[in-house]
Amino acid sequence: MFIHVNGVRLFYEKQGTGKPLILLHGNEEDHRIFDEAIELLKKHYTVYAVDSRGHGQSDKVLEYHYLDMAKDIQEMIEQLELKDVSLMGSSDGAIIGLLIGSLYPKLVDHLILAGVNVKPNGVILEIYQEMKEQYQKTKNPLIRMMLEEPHISNQQLHQIEAKTLLLAGSDDLIKLDHIERISHHIKNCEFRILEGEDHSSYIIHNKKIAKIILEELK
Repeated sequence: MFIHVNGVRLFYEKQGTGKPLILLHGNEEDHRIFDEAIELLKKHYTVYAVDSRGHGQSDKVLEYHYLDMAKDIQEMIEQLELKDVSLMGSSDGAIIGLLIGSLYPKLVDHLILAGVNVKPNGVILEIYQEMKEQYQKTKNPLIRMMLEEPHISNQQLHQIEAKTLLLAGSDDLIKLDHIERISHHIKNCEFRILEGEDHSSYIIHNKKIAKIILEELK
């Protein structure tokens, strides 16, 4: 399905019945990473798995900013008149979730955010350098966004009203102390480290994330 928001056309898949649950993927992925998880989630929720702008079947643009992506999802929620919304975001999707929670605090009731950073220096230095080299070779604007953004302040985090669960793999590419500090600035927040997992091993084509979501939202 397609929806026009914030000057772009987004693609999303809608499956299941129940309260709305929005799933947001990471950089250079698309909604299909959640296919296995949706098989479990759709029995309990109406699942909206979205292709962010520049990904999958959604429109591409010349440059990318997390604030624009957050605005896309805000307009989607309002156009579809969704209420009692839960949102699960991975990596870039988690950054988008933080921005939605802080900028539009009444829009989402529950946030489950995996591998999130609030500044580029939240990424482990070695990984950041690899991204830099990749950008120099490809000039990919999606990589440039990760090198330059986000810039989410503690004051913005204080605006979040949604109940929030922050997830990280024990071998995540985001610094674990960076995510822990984020959790201290969100009112109703838990931070959980998943042993033996990396940045997205428990999410991409994996039912583990569905079980975490179902347990968290029950």
